[in-house]
Amino acid sequence: MQLWLAVVLAAGVLTAPADVPPPAAPGAGRQADFAAAAREYGVPESVLLAVAYLESRWDANGGRPSTAGGYGPMHLVDAFPSDVRAHGHAVIGDALGDPRGDDARPMSAALTEAISRSALRTSAQPPRTTLPEAGRLIGVDAARLRTDPAANIRAGAALLASYQERPSAEPADWHGAVARYAGTDDPVAARAFADEVFSVMREGAEHRTDDGHLVRLDPVPGLPAPGEHPAPAAPATAAPATAAPATATQPGIAASPATSPAASPGGSADDDALDALSGDDGWTDGESGLLAGADADALWSASPKGQSATSQAECPPSLACEWMPAAYKRFGKKKNRDYGNHDHLARKRSVDYIVIHDTEGTYQGIPSLIRNPQYVSWHYTIRSRDGHVAQHVPTNDIAWHAGNWDVNTRSIGIEHEGYLAKGGAWYTEAMYRSSARLVKYLAAKHDIPLNRAHILGHDNVPGTTPQTVAGMHEDPGPYWDWEHYFELMGKPFKAAKDGDSVIIRPSYASNRPRFTGCVAAKAAQACPAHGASTVWLHKAPSHTAPLVTDLGKHPGKPSTYSVYDHSARASTGQRYAVAARQGDWTAIWYLGQKAWFHNPSANPTAIPAKGPMVTPLSGEVKVYGRAYPEKSAYKSAAYQPLTPLKYKIGAGQTYTVGDTVTGSYYAANAFSPAKHVTTTGKTRYHQIQLGHRVMFVMAKDVRLIG
Repeated sequence: MQLWLAVVLAAGVLTAPADVPPPAAPGAGRQADFAAAAREYGVPESVLLAVAYLESRWDANGGRPSTAGGYGPMHLVDAFPSDVRAHGHAVIGDALGDPRGDDARPMSAALTEAISRSALRTSAQPPRTTLPEAGRLIGVDAARLRTDPAANIRAGAALLASYQERPSAEPADWHGAVARYAGTDDPVAARAFADEVFSVMREGAEHRTDDGHLVRLDPVPGLPAPGEHPAPAAPATAAPATAAPATATQPGIAASPATSPAASPGGSADDDALDALSGDDGWTDGESGLLAGADADALWSASPKGQSATSQAECPPSLACEWMPAAYKRFGKKKNRDYGNHDHLARKRSVDYIVIHDTEGTYQGIPSLIRNPQYVSWHYTIRSRDGHVAQHVPTNDIAWHAGNWDVNTRSIGIEHEGYLAKGGAWYTEAMYRSSARLVKYLAAKHDIPLNRAHILGHDNVPGTTPQTVAGMHEDPGPYWDWEHYFELMGKPFKAAKDGDSVIIRPSYASNRPRFTGCVAAKAAQACPAHGASTVWLHKAPSHTAPLVTDLGKHPGKPSTYSVYDHSARASTGQRYAVAARQGDWTAIWYLGQKAWFHNPSANPTAIPAKGPMVTPLSGEVKVYGRAYPEKSAYKSAAYQPLTPLKYKIGAGQTYTVGDTVTGSYYAANAFSPAKHVTTTGKTRYHQIQLGHRVMFVMAKDVRLIG
């Protein structure tokens, strides 16, 4: 600790006993708490505000921990979250079921069961804790720092000041201290965090917190541009360095995007060459079991230290990304079909979607899982604490993440460290900003429209057959702030003049709908009140009317208010056709029925929108979960039946169109991409917003409007 800070801290402890809050500064509220803490510990107020904004958006989060174990506005980290400590592990719920979703090559029952029992292992080096040290600096116990926002801000200011080499009132001089506050031993990730904090200062910010405080950070002019600061020094008391990504030449590790067999000229690598790249067969602890956790951790810890491998990852220049490759190798007895955990391609693929997931577990277990060929895969993971990005699968390859093969073949999957049912407190601003920057870059690279018809939640991906609909995933759930997310991408949802449809857009902070089931053992218990990006849909224009039904997800049963049940909800950014209006209520066409939501003119929850729609040409129209070609189109691949879902569009109903595509199927039933087959038909499909999930209708069955 620096001498100048020690004097300040000593004075603070003497004048404010540990169990008594410091004297209130002039004014009131969270803004005043930041101002007082900044003065007390000699931190420029703009720096303190920007750090806290990137960590928590100044929210208190009800004293509950983030995925990284961080508490309060300053996100002071206290080991692992209590639920992880209690159980010793966290299951990655987003891998349940069959994420590949291909009827021609389904995952075996034994393997899907093994995946469902697989844990996100916490034996990897956990995040460095900061809450105990921050509490010691100001003489306040840990329990109070978790629940008292003002004390949390004071402690965070003291901790930040302890990282500063010499006192300075100039925000530009605090880049190194901010980098250390990131809590990572990776200098690239630390610098990226500090650069993003300085971006917040340059832009300014304003936000009403989850407990009602309006906080503002005015833009700070004249700050150095990213890259103009010296590299951050290593922490004086750093925890053991976390292992860095393995290189493509190590056993069992897939090649980087630059050396992937799929990227080679003509994609002509044969099976033996692919085997040589993918390494030996020492991955599993049995024919049907997943890689033993200790073995995975040993492989991970044996890799080189202190490398972020940013040059191999596909990311925008402004985002530091790590290359942490997923496994691509064969296993088991059926050498040609028993492989994983993704598919290499021998040609350039077209990408139509980016799918947003949450991990339902902690970041610490990702390295072990993504390197297992018998696990599943996704393209990127974003860490909650600092927004750090790791890429696992080249974007031209197919990851197994969405549970729908048609969507997998045309999408990029991004996992976000967090939990659907943790009240949204776990989705940090650092993660939102990194994700928005990455998605904007990928959308531009692959020509993907930035709208909710193409930037999907996992909970918007359709089931493939009637049998799979009920088991489709619900993440990232209602607490993901879609409005803020699209604002960060520079594509806010705007009202259209004379709109013939509506875009759902409640005010996230004030929209706090009823949910149950956030605690698994108490399914009927109400979840903590929290902002949400969703509106409930009723059978009639009344809050007391029953919720609309979903015959695919709940055959013969009513919808519920469970946070895991999307069957009677519409989400921010989704566009629906208007069916009727009555007073403060609006009805939309939803799953073949009128669905009413409260939409008062004084506080609207939707805005007018324009765009193409469809209506049946005659009678009822079948709905599909995949846009596959007609039977006559298949020449070299096995025919994939066109199985309609249980839903139908009735005469006179109207649904919005998000895209129009030609039916195709990519058969990837062999380890070598040279043996894969693409079948393209003539059948045209319209992608429609049928319910909470997008689905498909054949163009020949409907009339296009607009």
